[in-house]
Amino acid sequence: MSDAHGVARDQLRAFVERIERLEEEKKTIADDIKDVYGEAKSMGFDTKILKKVIALRKKDEQERMEEDLILDTYLQALGMVIAPDEDAA
Repeated sequence: MSDAHGVARDQLRAFVERIERLEEEKKTIADDIKDVYGEAKSMGFDTKILKKVIALRKKDEQERMEEDLILDTYLQALGMVIAPDEDAA
């Protein structure tokens, strides 16, 4: 086998090994996060709501406002909430 093939093989092996290590780290972190949610739940916190709070904190204010506006529009269209102008009537 030529040196070029040997180098490519070594690079490929290095990439695969790095990915495998990172996948293991990702699994460990996911397990740690699961443990924290379990701890929060045992203290009486609602984990479903905690996950929503964390997702909201990842977004900037403008993105949250836009999503809230669209959600309100959809809920009003489905009759799930009263539109602000209908409150006055």
